[in-house]
Amino acid sequence: MSLAMTSPPASEPVTVADAKAHLRIDGSDEDVLIASLLLTSRLHIETALSLALVTQSWTLRLDCWPAGRDVELPLSPLRSVDEVRVKDASGVAVVVPAESYLVDLAARPARLIWNNVTPSIPQVAANGIEIDLSAGFGADGNSVPAPLKHAVLMLAAHWYEHRDPQEIGGEGARIPDAVGELINPFRTIRL
Repeated sequence: MSLAMTSPPASEPVTVADAKAHLRIDGSDEDVLIASLLLTSRLHIETALSLALVTQSWTLRLDCWPAGRDVELPLSPLRSVDEVRVKDASGVAVVVPAESYLVDLAARPARLIWNNVTPSIPQVAANGIEIDLSAGFGADGNSVPAPLKHAVLMLAAHWYEHRDPQEIGGEGARIPDAVGELINPFRTIRL
């Protein structure tokens, strides 16, 4: 299984102006650095939680269909499954009709369920199934829950204040506990 971004979010959940206010910075000398820290903080939090904060598009690639009728979709909150394709023997991706499956957006993780049909079996050994997804809380930062936006701000501020090279896993490279506490309610818990 692989997941590849096909369209990034149109904006970050936190603006440079918000971060500068949080950091108490007046000038514009470090705007590029702050924008980079906001991007990196968002990516870190999204990866840790398997979330998409602002709407973005991805392609999930599978070698074969999982056992059972459900395909768990690894990003939350899922907004839609835009297209499902299965590759034939010549490697051409054939679109699966949307009537063939249902998308359960309420489940966490969301899932694709076959609608009383047997899915086509891919005829190539690797990445024979492609599922295009859209995920995110909304089109801009206004839709992102406040604790997640604050976690992005806090993480960017932490990295702004700790610019010295650190050994990965060292004490100075640790993510602040407060950031972990803010994002904890958004973790997917498996039973």
